[in-house]
Amino acid sequence: MASAQSDISEFHKACASVRALTQRPTDEELLGLYALYKQATVGDCTGPRPMLFNVKARGKYDAWQALRGMETGKALKAYCRYASTIVSKYS
Repeated sequence: MASAQSDISEFHKACASVRALTQRPTDEELLGLYALYKQATVGDCTGPRPMLFNVKARGKYDAWQALRGMETGKALKAYCRYASTIVSKYS
């Protein structure tokens, strides 16, 4: 239980670090962060795939859908690792 609380605490710190960035990561990096965040907080992607002309929503859907089946704990840890890489690159 203490480990889960620690993981959640680290996740919130990682989220805050990403929000505090002064430089914008690439679209691909943002999609990776988005997908891991959604998988960690919501779980598997559900619903229909957005229409072809809605490129942004479709990209987000596809990135999240690619993580289907990843456990919440693994998604939390993966987000923290990826966010750390992004923060060190853009800080």
